[in-house]
Amino acid sequence: MNKKQAFIIVLAILIVLLAIACALLLTKTPASSSPPPSDNRPLNVSVKYQDFTFDVHPETAEIMMEHNGVKESVSLPLPPQEVTELKRTEDTVSWSYPQAQIQVAVEKKDAYLHVSFTSTGAKQFTWPSIQGESYILPLGEGKFVPSQDPHWKSFLAESDLNFIESFSMRFFAVNKKDFSILYIADDMYNDMIHFETEPKIQMSLTHEFPSINPNKTYGFRLYATKNDPVEMTQIYRAYIQEKGEFKTLKEKAAENPNVEKLYGAPHIYLWNNQVLTQDNIHWQKLVPLIQSPLFQWVEQLLNRYGEDGSHEFKTVLADIAKNGYVDKYQKQTITTALNNVLMLPELYNKSLFTSLDENTQALLSKGISNLSEQELYTFNKDLLKHALQDLVDPIAKWGADSSTDILKDMHESGIQKAWIGLPNWANGLKNPTMVQEASQLGYLIGPYDSYHSIQKNASQDWNTASFDDKSLYDNATIENQQGEKIKGFLGRGRKLNPTLSLPSVQQRVSRILQNGISFNSWFIDCDATGEIYDDYAKNHPTTAGQDLAARLARMQYIANEKHMVIGSEGGNDFASSTIAFAHGIETPVIQWSDPDMRENKTSPYYVGGYWSAGGGTPERYSKTVPIKKEYKPIYIDPVYNLPLYKLVYNDAVITTHHWEWGSLKIQDEIGNRMLTELLYNVPPLYHIDKESWQTNKEMITSYLKVWSPFHEQAVTQPMTSFDILSQDRLVQRTVFGDHLQVIVNYSNQNFEYNKHQIHAKTAVIYNGDATTTFDVSSYK
Repeated sequence: MNKKQAFIIVLAILIVLLAIACALLLTKTPASSSPPPSDNRPLNVSVKYQDFTFDVHPETAEIMMEHNGVKESVSLPLPPQEVTELKRTEDTVSWSYPQAQIQVAVEKKDAYLHVSFTSTGAKQFTWPSIQGESYILPLGEGKFVPSQDPHWKSFLAESDLNFIESFSMRFFAVNKKDFSILYIADDMYNDMIHFETEPKIQMSLTHEFPSINPNKTYGFRLYATKNDPVEMTQIYRAYIQEKGEFKTLKEKAAENPNVEKLYGAPHIYLWNNQVLTQDNIHWQKLVPLIQSPLFQWVEQLLNRYGEDGSHEFKTVLADIAKNGYVDKYQKQTITTALNNVLMLPELYNKSLFTSLDENTQALLSKGISNLSEQELYTFNKDLLKHALQDLVDPIAKWGADSSTDILKDMHESGIQKAWIGLPNWANGLKNPTMVQEASQLGYLIGPYDSYHSIQKNASQDWNTASFDDKSLYDNATIENQQGEKIKGFLGRGRKLNPTLSLPSVQQRVSRILQNGISFNSWFIDCDATGEIYDDYAKNHPTTAGQDLAARLARMQYIANEKHMVIGSEGGNDFASSTIAFAHGIETPVIQWSDPDMRENKTSPYYVGGYWSAGGGTPERYSKTVPIKKEYKPIYIDPVYNLPLYKLVYNDAVITTHHWEWGSLKIQDEIGNRMLTELLYNVPPLYHIDKESWQTNKEMITSYLKVWSPFHEQAVTQPMTSFDILSQDRLVQRTVFGDHLQVIVNYSNQNFEYNKHQIHAKTAVIYNGDATTTFDVSSYK
């Protein structure tokens, strides 16, 4: 070897050593003041696949996975059956059950085992049936379910859950003694999860093969994993990306920049259902005219078109005329009546409304039947003002104007971003100035809308269940296998087949927007909940998969064609590429069937009614109530909570509470829910009207000063880590990206972690060298 060759070899070695050193530097966690993970896990979590081997017992459909020398069953054995057509290779096993009319195929891939079942005549089949030490389940955001836990045993006893509706993602996991098994379903259609609870929790999945569905196969990918929700969710996230079904908020914002207005935005339902409020009426001036032709006309309209008739209104008018004054109840009755007739195209009466101004006359000349909904409200407001003159305030000061004042005050109080939801599109069309103000302040604002139920003769209060195409009720509603129509929400009307809805969606949305109202967001009820159907109607048979595809298509139409930031109820991940936000993943509707919460109005747990006498927030959303002791572990106890959805979709879908269970709804849990909102990067959800804004303004704005800038950063990054730091599971940590960390102490005791004191009832945010602490001990 000459000197030149020796020099080249030494140089090559130095280059290799330099490359190794650079790689080590690049993978080293940057220094910061933040406490390091207790297990030294890298903050940049990559997908890890555990190696395994497998064995199959075809007679019982039992499959064994072996990892690190330990064998575990991935499904409890079925009763032995006759096996035919058995074939084996090194990586595959397949066979048939002639009596059950099922074919089974098992194939080992590089990282997982794929198991599939095909019906050759079977109507249903149950596999897997699993039992372990505990379960990782995507119930809402995510739950840790110990198999011997008495709370979960009681809750799940003999229960059945619809997979696609109850699970927010299409996976579940069982934790065995030495390793865990992750199950990812090929799809979630026509699956029911059944739980047995004695002597410990056991779950099984039964798949139905609908007669109208030509696809007769269902299956799973099975992975061996650590008992670690981070590893499990990273595998699932990689699976969704592999399927091309993952779309980040950044990608959605590239298509619609308004998506970025969700970053750091609380979600606020703004309530003011009355165009004209009691405060806008000069009552003593009104008393002498209480039996005038105008009020007689209002009485006639209510009698003809009012859902409750005119008896109450007529009685109130007589009492006022007799007594010469107006009490609180009477003011409420008259105000409600005037607001009801403001919605009616029949309000105009030529003999009553004379000498109209130029703008009102111009609308009249178009023909009342030709007016848009927004124009009708403008026309009717002008009519009432013309008739009442100085007995009421100028229209610009009518009740809806107070919503504009709230929005301005919110902005002046430091809330620079917000999603504003209106209970109905009519609330915006009655006051387009308010909608414009919200948009100009930089807020997202949009209506609640729904295409789930249809009623034959829907009232104004159920306008989402009313469609211009009257043939839909008889010709486009869903039937079960017995030919019975599926009932609509609260048992009223019927469920509309989504595959036949798109023309009506296009018609309604275009009609709402035709006068240029400044909506920039749209909320669609039910479409992301997983409440989907097989429709057995002979003239429009529809599979659950087709039902779901049509729901996504109508949301995509509103997002793409109308440029709206789309959200929906639920947020189950089949909709993750379509929606930008969702209401219900974090806190779902709590125990819908409990009569103490829904029917018994004397119960302390009664959540309240849907109607508000004064047009403000109904009790269903504003009333603070406790929840029963047995429900706390299931719905809100941090001991059982896991951020499964956030570990997959934090940078893809913004999720918060269901509107029935907003941030201030649960008595004695407001502070704990603030901690969870910070730990999980969840927007608070509030219901606001004039009164509640003044009551809660200081609390809301002080919290948002911490939460909003944190969320604005965290939501653009994946959640990369989650750790339980204390033995009682009440101190937890999340990490977003590489550096942004949150540690929350739910307990009543201080906790020391890596020489950092985490005080009781606090959240600590570590962002590089900056540390922010938020104490919730004063919030009940």
